[in-house]
Amino acid sequence: MGVLILHSLPDRLDAGSPYPLGATFDGLGVNFAVYSANADAIELCLFDATGKRELKRIALPECTDEVWHGYLPDAGPGLLYGYRAHGRYEPENGHRFNPNKLLLDPYARKLHGQIKWTDALHGYKVGHPKEDLSFDKRDSAPAMPKAVVVDDHWDWSRDTKPNTPWSDTVIYEAHVKGLTKLMELVPPNERGTYAGLGHPAVIAHLKRIGVTALELLPIHSFTQDRFLQEKGLKNYWGYNTLGFFAPEQAYMSSDSQDELRRAVHRLHKAGIEVILDVVYNHTCEGSEKGPTLSWRGLDNASYYRLVKDQPRYSINDTGTGNTLNLSKARVIQMVTDSLRYWATSFGIDGFRFDLGLTLGREEHGFDPGAAFFDVVRQDPVLGRLKLMAEPWDVGPGGYQLGNFPPGFAEWNDKYRDTVRQFWRGDAGQRAD
Repeated sequence: MGVLILHSLPDRLDAGSPYPLGATFDGLGVNFAVYSANADAIELCLFDATGKRELKRIALPECTDEVWHGYLPDAGPGLLYGYRAHGRYEPENGHRFNPNKLLLDPYARKLHGQIKWTDALHGYKVGHPKEDLSFDKRDSAPAMPKAVVVDDHWDWSRDTKPNTPWSDTVIYEAHVKGLTKLMELVPPNERGTYAGLGHPAVIAHLKRIGVTALELLPIHSFTQDRFLQEKGLKNYWGYNTLGFFAPEQAYMSSDSQDELRRAVHRLHKAGIEVILDVVYNHTCEGSEKGPTLSWRGLDNASYYRLVKDQPRYSINDTGTGNTLNLSKARVIQMVTDSLRYWATSFGIDGFRFDLGLTLGREEHGFDPGAAFFDVVRQDPVLGRLKLMAEPWDVGPGGYQLGNFPPGFAEWNDKYRDTVRQFWRGDAGQRAD
């Protein structure tokens, strides 16, 4: 759908509401709400239908419990937007606000365009003698994807979840593109897409081999990393998230995200659950020398875990440059809101948590009683789903197989390795 604002744009937003977070269409307009505990002001930036021309910047007029919010009457689905956050640029104290950088809404449900890699995406001057302590004044908007307001209602009332018992579950791990890209029985335009997942030939194949659950490698919007593109390569696997709420555009055969919902519905009808491999341990912004795309610019000191006595630097328990700070209530809210959105809007039956140990890290280390686990286990939606943790990361004490709380299954690499070694005939494996 196109942008629904066709005439003059206001100079001021109505107060709106701090809940729900994100951009929410109510039939008469759009409510915008974004979390930042340390910003001095946040501006909503509106764009034309191409995403190339910024039409207006309007300050979010209210801040309630660290959530900035405002309401734009007469706006609707199709509207392209982003944010600019004003505040201290003090990397040595963990703050990296730079209003010259357009920021993606962490709750964006659809993206328009791709990242166009340029040094202007960094909050500092790349190559400057002071490195990330310097300040870059270039506008990053031309190089940034834009968030899109959506109306994503879908009637799941006729859908029946398989609810396969764990004891009967057979999981087939697959890549959305790789599963069907070369499958001749799938129409060419649907191969390698969400639509292809629900094709009768794919479902028949899964049923034939006894699969009860299809686990998809990451489908959250992710980046094509700059260092890969400069080598002529691509990020095939998707473990570098740009948006926790938006399906990856590259896997769509059309402009409608409903094709993923249709695929899930058809898989359910065949008795097959759909599980997502999700990456909430880090984001695509990398280390303190990475780009400013969203969370870093909105509130670096809140969204990320920083070195206690040197908050200029990011803690890197994930091996990717940064670690999300799930000791913060609003960061836990973002992750659980994302999980709940995928479960309710897309019918997802469960989640496999990449580097799941990271989600249970508190200041003293891994804690099976960490707030994230408690929140998920008591949630009336999430607590009923299949939840699986990858029980390690690269931080201190980064191997916790068998130590996750009830309700979380775990990937067991010791069992996997022993079975493989026994299968190929290695000696001395029977005891294990």
